[in-house]
Amino acid sequence: MTEVSAHRVAGKKAFITGAAGGLGAAIARMLARHGALVFLTDIDEAGVRAVGEAINAEHGRTVAWTAQQNVRDEERWQSVLAEADAAMGGLSVLVNNAGIGALGGVESLTPKEWARVMGVNVDAVYLGCKYALPLLKQHQPASIINISSLAAFKVFPDYTVYNASKAAVASLTKSVAVDCASQQVDVRCNSIHPAFIRTGIVEPFFEQLGEQEAVRKLTRGIPLKRLGEVDDVAYAALYLASDESRYITAAELRVDGGASAV
Repeated sequence: MTEVSAHRVAGKKAFITGAAGGLGAAIARMLARHGALVFLTDIDEAGVRAVGEAINAEHGRTVAWTAQQNVRDEERWQSVLAEADAAMGGLSVLVNNAGIGALGGVESLTPKEWARVMGVNVDAVYLGCKYALPLLKQHQPASIINISSLAAFKVFPDYTVYNASKAAVASLTKSVAVDCASQQVDVRCNSIHPAFIRTGIVEPFFEQLGEQEAVRKLTRGIPLKRLGEVDDVAYAALYLASDESRYITAAELRVDGGASAV
């Protein structure tokens, strides 16, 4: 069993989207191990429930709650945040992690594909910030963490809508941060920008090329020459969720092995 440390975010109450696996599940586990209560959502109800049950089993008590959520659904945002508020006794951290991608250049993408990706990757972040802020303001100091991507700065070929959506998340993050600061509200808002992380997203490359060749190709533009691990991103989220980062807002935390520098 992983050692549990109840210090860095003790007393925090975090809401995490896209938490049935990958980065969302890792962030939920990390925050719980450092003392937070966590409310996990995903469109995959069975998957997110399994993650929540595993977290509770690790801690031997209820520190995690789960719910099904389509992050494009405005009414569901309002109801599921109310559920989280009731379950945890408040909300002090929002992690907008849910995201999808689609292949295609601007000519080949259909309007439906464009709307679907922008709906999950951008509209949902807007909705999450909009409806979580009244709760976050009641539990200051609070933190919003939006998961963007290296693609916000360095365009990935054939990922037109993904690139655009992640750049929009970076800009939206700054707008929310400055808006809260101008109101003298102690709610910080920052974005995390990972490069390729070892999650299910890279599995097709492994299957097609073999792991060694896939890693070589995926890390060509990464000075550290390795893929990131989910906990690399989870530790970044832990820092931004904690009061250690009280003077950090409107920041872009690049978890990319140096890729954005070259």
